[in-house]
Formats: sequence, structure tokens, C-alpha cells
Amino acid sequence: MAAVFPTWILIAALLFEAAVVMGSFPATLKLERKIPLASHELELSQLRERDRLRHGRLLQSSSGGVVDFPVMGTYDPFLVGLYYTKVQLGSPPREFYVQVDTGSDVLWIGCNSCNGCPQSSGLQIQLNLYDPGSSSTASLVSCSDQRCSAGLQSSDSGCSAQSNQCSYTFQYGDGSGTSGYYVADLLHFNSILEGSVITNSTAPIMFGCSVLQTGDLTKSDRAVDGIFGFGQQSLSVISQLSSQGITPKVFSHCLKGSNSGGGILVFGEILEPNMVYTPLVRSQPHYNLDLRSISVGGQVLSINPSVFSTSNNQGTIVDSGTTLAYLADEAYDAFMSAITNAVSQTVRPILSKGNQCYLITSSVNDIFPQVSLNFAGGASMILNPQDYLVQQNSIGGSASWCIGFQKIQGQRITILGDLVLKDKIFVYDLVNQRIGWTNYDCSMSVNVSTNINTGRTEFVNAGQMSNDGSSRDQVRGMLALLLPIIMLTGLLFL
Repeated sequence: MAAVFPTWILIAALLFEAAVVMGSFPATLKLERKIPLASHELELSQLRERDRLRHGRLLQSSSGGVVDFPVMGTYDPFLVGLYYTKVQLGSPPREFYVQVDTGSDVLWIGCNSCNGCPQSSGLQIQLNLYDPGSSSTASLVSCSDQRCSAGLQSSDSGCSAQSNQCSYTFQYGDGSGTSGYYVADLLHFNSILEGSVITNSTAPIMFGCSVLQTGDLTKSDRAVDGIFGFGQQSLSVISQLSSQGITPKVFSHCLKGSNSGGGILVFGEILEPNMVYTPLVRSQPHYNLDLRSISVGGQVLSINPSVFSTSNNQGTIVDSGTTLAYLADEAYDAFMSAITNAVSQTVRPILSKGNQCYLITSSVNDIFPQVSLNFAGGASMILNPQDYLVQQNSIGGSASWCIGFQKIQGQRITILGDLVLKDKIFVYDLVNQRIGWTNYDCSMSVNVSTNINTGRTEFVNAGQMSNDGSSRDQVRGMLALLLPIIMLTGLLFL
């Protein structure tokens, strides 16, 4: 036995070294995080206007593996101001860039006969139009299709009596919109199953084929091929895949806040020990949360709780399709007053094009207080200064940081956009009707679970490992892969 031990250790070490050289493991999916920067900057006033128009178009109205999508883009409003991903559709599959939008339900793509679809993008990505005629697996969706009937209930679909075609028209508050018809085709995706084995998978889904776009949707500065709605209605992709038993009815994202952007987007539950959850407000068209109060520097602000109550036209919404964050009048005024009072002895406040800004010569973390959004069930969302401030420019030797929270005039609506959502894990548990979060470095890998029919929980490494910052995760992954080989080798020498 004494002579055997060094031998199999040597073999294991050689295998370990070989694995290091290979540098790739089945349990790891590489998520794209780098994005070419836009060629121009936007003013905060333009961003507010764009978000206002976006808010006008918020749509009213047993499990398998973990599905993983690449994430590109960044929250930074002066660079990109949105997060987007790639989907593959059709046979043969073609790639399309789509905005990640938790404020709507439907996946729709601009189609080859589209009138008003942008031909180029300031994001420096290649735009494509979907052509159902060139896909051997595409089919039109008729009015009699039960999926079309289900969409009628949530105003996500309509029906043309003349053509018997399931269609849609999404008219937005700014006068822009999109319309088209529904098709069924194959979605291609990476699915992690059976002990973290990655397989190429397909599933039939129904999605929109847009033939008309108007207003801001025709502009090319931040144009993508379509919108990927992550809502919970029946026509969302997450609902369709879960109803087929392909994925759990839960998805998670971790949006990276640095300039390089990117992040993690999975159909599955990201697991972290510090996650806190709050219930979703039921029977709402969006992801509405019950916000109870706001604290600044540990002090609860004096805001009437009715400001945050939920009804048809008010409440707190989680929306990845919004760049900044928004508060109702009363909440915004109290918030601004508290922030200004907390830093009045340290920084110089200025007004820059109507925005409350501050000239700072040191780190914002040393000056500005933490903010806490306090929700039902005792869950609090901790916001560091970078989660409510936006760096606009530099004046002399000082940096100009502006309040990224904006006021919504005359409406009791709170919208948590990318400014707040970034640098946090968010889990949308649609089965248990709750949303959870925790602050997190979204450049790190994550563990994702999916409850499958056997009752097991599978753990997978669904995040990108950086070349220099995740060696500990790499070693852990290598050891997990080599342990069965080491044990087998040891037995052979017994």
C-alpha cells in the first residue's frame, strides 16, 4: 500500500496538469461580457425622456435543466444604457440580438418584410431580420391555436378574422409601437443537465414576427433585433419552456455594472447564502413588489406608506428595460432632501442641466450614505452610492456625480431599473411568486439549481471565469472532475 500511494498521486497530478492545460470544463459556460462602446454620450435629460417613453410602453394588460444565455451591454447611460442577449431561432439557426426586458412578456423579432426596422445599430452589432420562409421548421400560428387564445387574456395577442392568423399590436404611450404576427419555430439554447453536462438543445416556441415599427423603435443608436420579454404571462418564453417541462419556472440574472458590462442570465435559480426574498404582489401585469419604506444612512424617511401601495396604475415595478430608477413625487423629495443633508458638509452641490449633482474629489463611498429599500417580509435592498448616483463628467480636478433616481410627476409609481438592478443577483421565482436578491460581483461564477422530477437539486457553474480572478473556482471545478478518476486509479493499484 505504501508503494501504491505515491504512484496514483503522481497519475492524479499528471491528470490535473493536463486539465489545467485544457483550460475548459463541461460545467462552465463562457458568457460574453465585453461590448463596443457607443460613439456618443447622452444627457440625463435625454435618458429621462427615453425612460418616460419606455414607461408608456410597459405592457399592461415539473422542470428540466438550466438554460444559459450570454449577456452584453451595460447600465451606464453614457455608454449603452441597456442589457441584451443573443437568441438562436429557426432551421438552420440564425442569431438575433434582443433586449432583456422584465417589463414585458413576448419575445419578438423584426422580420424580413418589416417596415421601419433599423438597418444598423450604434451598438456596433450586426442586425438580422427573421425570415420564416427560410426556416424549415417555421409555421404560422392560427387563431384557433390555444396559445393564441391564452394570449388574448393578457392582451399579448389578437386575431385577424380575414387571415385566421394570430397577431399582435403593441402601441406605446409615446406613439411608437410594433405590430406583426406570431410564428412557431425552434429556439436553440445551451442546457445544463445530468450532473452539469452541457448539451445543445432545441424547443418549439411561439414568438412575434414584427412587420412594422414606429417611433423610437426605428432609431438606430441603440438598435437591437427585438425584445426578449421575461414577464410571467403564458406567451413569455420562460412560461412556454416550463410548461413543456424543459426548464423550471424561475429565472435569474446578475448584471455587471462596470463599463465592460455583461453578466449572467439563466433559466434556473442562482443560489447564494445571503439571498433575501419578498413576495410578488399577485394579479399584476408586471413584477410588482410591496415597498414599505426607504432608509437613508439608517434613518427611515417620513413618507406616507400609501405612496408605495399597489393598484392598477401605481406600485413598485422591477424593470430591466428601464435605464435609471424612478420615485413618486413625495418619495423623491424626501429622498433628495436626506441625501443632500447627509453630504452638505462634505461636497459642493450643483445643478447640471436640471439634475442635482455634486462635485467630489474623493470616493463616493467615503461621502455618500447607504440607502435601503425596505419591502414586505422584512427584506431590504441595500444600495451603495453607485446604485443611486451616475458619474456624468469631470470639472477641473473634481468628478461630477448626479442623482440617478428621477421623479415621476403626478404618479405614485416606483420603477427599479438597471441602475439599481446591476451588481446584484436577482431571482424571479414564479412558482412561489417571490423575488430575491443579494449584492454580488457579477464577474464571478455562480451556482444554479433546478428542481427536477426526482427531487434532486443540480448545481452548475453558469458564470464566466475570468483568466486571472477565478482560479479558486477553476481549481474547485478541476478537483470535482478529477476526484472520480483519482479514486478509480487508486483502486486499480490496490
